[in-house]
Amino acid sequence: MASSVAELISERIDTMPAGERRAAQTLIASYPLIGLKTVAEFSQQAGVSSPTILRFVARLGFQNYPEFQSALQDELAAQLQSPASRTTAARSPLPASTVPILEAVLENIRETFRHVSDRQLSDIVDQLANSRSHIYLLGGRFTDPLAHYMAVHLHLIRPNVTHLVGQESLWRDRLIDIGKRDTVLIFDIRRYQDSLVRFAEKAHQRGATIILFTDQWLSPIARFARHVIAGRTAVPSAWDSTASLFVATETVVGALTQRLKAEGAKRIREIEDLR
Repeated sequence: MASSVAELISERIDTMPAGERRAAQTLIASYPLIGLKTVAEFSQQAGVSSPTILRFVARLGFQNYPEFQSALQDELAAQLQSPASRTTAARSPLPASTVPILEAVLENIRETFRHVSDRQLSDIVDQLANSRSHIYLLGGRFTDPLAHYMAVHLHLIRPNVTHLVGQESLWRDRLIDIGKRDTVLIFDIRRYQDSLVRFAEKAHQRGATIILFTDQWLSPIARFARHVIAGRTAVPSAWDSTASLFVATETVVGALTQRLKAEGAKRIREIEDLR
């Protein structure tokens, strides 16, 4: 599977001049729709010249702007797919062997980490290691188990960790406690959950730092996020696989545990003593 435009940006943004970086950030903030507009409209929204937009597109490896837009159109179509549409589109039975799915999952993990830099992971760990920050975690219908899994681990190695569960109204009530020092970590994959997007926007407006774990097509929450981990999720099935995001979650937990080695060990001992 070819790299998404978002993945290409993640790979190359550190080498981009300031103008192209602004174009990249503008695209991510309205992904992928701003890229489907004309060069003039894209450049105006990014606050850069039209030639800068064309240089940005070329840096991503596209021969021209129409080729760039065609890639985004394909991604938009993939974003909108549901399990029902993927089942219908297959036109053939799912493989009797689990090997094709296993190979796809392994490739997803490899590709995910090919596009995630050490700097990204380090910045996320820095944010989660900040003892002054209260961490709130939540996920969608299929991704909330990842939020729960991470929350259980974080609770063992640092204080002030809350997994938001239950109805959306209960999440909204917690917004009153969320402020500029706090971190909201959200898991959201296609088809993106409107309630999560609304919560992320409100938390962002209150000054919280948003960390997003999403798929390669990027949840709309990306426009509010300071840090984004985009995992590959597509497999030869009606259902997306969250295996790559699970491994990314364990990677972050492992790195954070190492960062908080002394504090975490002391906290775990005290928890064990209380049992």
